[in-house]
Amino acid sequence: MHQHPRALGLAPLSTAPRGIDIAQRCPVNPVTLTRPHAASRAARFFAEKFPGRSMYAVKANPSPDLLQILWDSGITHYDVASIAEVRLAARTLPEATLCFMHPVKAEEAIAEAYHTHGVRVFSLDSMEELEKIVRATNEAEDLTLCVRMRVSSDHSKLSLASKFGVAPGESKDLLMAVRQVADALGICFHVGSQAMSPEAYSNAMERVRAAIVEAGVTVDVVDVGGGFPSSYPGMEPPPLERYFATIHRAFESLPISYSAELWAEPGRALCAEYSSLIVRVERRRGSELYINDGAYGALFDAAHIGWRFPVQLQREPDSNAKDMEFSFYGPTCDDLDHMAGPFLLPADIQAGDYIEIGMLGAYGSAMRTAFNGFGSDETVIVGDEPMTSLYTGVENPVAATNVVKL
Repeated sequence: MHQHPRALGLAPLSTAPRGIDIAQRCPVNPVTLTRPHAASRAARFFAEKFPGRSMYAVKANPSPDLLQILWDSGITHYDVASIAEVRLAARTLPEATLCFMHPVKAEEAIAEAYHTHGVRVFSLDSMEELEKIVRATNEAEDLTLCVRMRVSSDHSKLSLASKFGVAPGESKDLLMAVRQVADALGICFHVGSQAMSPEAYSNAMERVRAAIVEAGVTVDVVDVGGGFPSSYPGMEPPPLERYFATIHRAFESLPISYSAELWAEPGRALCAEYSSLIVRVERRRGSELYINDGAYGALFDAAHIGWRFPVQLQREPDSNAKDMEFSFYGPTCDDLDHMAGPFLLPADIQAGDYIEIGMLGAYGSAMRTAFNGFGSDETVIVGDEPMTSLYTGVENPVAATNVVKL
């Protein structure tokens, strides 16, 4: 396990290497570059500007180093989706507040989370799950239980609308039952990953409003989930402040408790800019580049859902050739190890060149396998900026207090 940068006694970021410096070392295997300053900047942005409580979705990148950076930068709550994530977060950040937000959990996992790790926040979307939580916690009276609503993913690049959530018009009985058991009743939802419009959240809030009115319950927490975007080629979202303002207005208009809290679960938005990857071109075949990482490594999303990550040739002097469209093949024997892109790179790229693939802090390391024996754990802290950023220049955002209903 990599140690936190401070523990390594590394040079300050002003003297830290850049992506091009790593490429010039001619590494044989892929090298992950991490940018603690970028993750810290994103965390401060959410901690200070989101009009409520931000909790990091650990599944996006479970690196202990990253968890520590986020904690140091003001993120105190963590969305965990499995007992393994509960244990990891509890071990890494013993003072953090953990929220078990997977709607379907093993009863043994609920019991361990509650009795051993002090977890008091759980999500659910069925009566069966409520019964499990009640049994596993021995009918605890200090629970915050969040009912997961099913909402549209129409404004998002990756849908999360089918697997979990109570359907519209079917939440009344569950909300009423949870209200009888919970110390605090919450409603949560997820608009899908990489939401490209703030309207995704205002539309979801209307479904929350309808559910509250139908059930006639007092709600203490509204959790708008994740979906906050990052910037990728062809996916340049509006400023995050617009999302925050839209959510704030919708929250203020809900018929909820005067002291109700507003929560969010950013994952991608907090960690995408944290990491990138240096890969080597092993072969060129026309417009196809064979590289030493791929679908079974950090580029799962590029292969399986067609995600276009920013890329940059790391060569000095810079190429003067015009850019052209390339696709990638990864190093394994599998034809599925293919990333269609297109990825824009100089037309004179050749075997032996190095490419930096950016914005891989979200899900890149989390999805990595060792299939066919390929992969690398080498990680280097660098001090340059990510290829693209929603936070560049945002060092001291105006602080916003947590919203409380009056």
